[in-house]
Amino acid sequence: MKKILKFIFAVVLAFLPGLFGIMFTPSGTSDAWYNILNKSVMTPDGWVFGAAWAVLYAILGIALFLIMNSPRRGSAKTRSYLLFGLQLVLNGLWSFLFFGLHQVLPAFVVILALIIISIKMMRAFRPVNRSASYLVIPYILWLIFAAYLNGVILYLN
Repeated sequence: MKKILKFIFAVVLAFLPGLFGIMFTPSGTSDAWYNILNKSVMTPDGWVFGAAWAVLYAILGIALFLIMNSPRRGSAKTRSYLLFGLQLVLNGLWSFLFFGLHQVLPAFVVILALIIISIKMMRAFRPVNRSASYLVIPYILWLIFAAYLNGVILYLN
């Protein structure tokens, strides 16, 4: 029972930036600002973002669960938790800056920082649980793609 509660906690925690971001993310024609932006030709439909983020948050929750269940103690595990928390904050901050405040440049800076922190998190996970570190790779790849999309919006607008 204790492991099930840990798993639920880890997954819910991983989804917090997404739940926070929903308050700012446009849907359909509800956000005229986003809809009139010049975007990359590689910008996927809105439903793709929702599906991708749901999968990525679930994977991050699983990775956190693996870290939580590792018998390893000490600074490596503490560093893993700190970096996980920092990437959660940066992830939520990006949505607030980009969609909430329409601040494309600060959002771009935040997503670059998020990529760096996520790479550090992946590296911190490795000595604690190698599988958890591998689970972070799709997240980093998606963040790089999201940074590209953010950068194109910054450049074209």
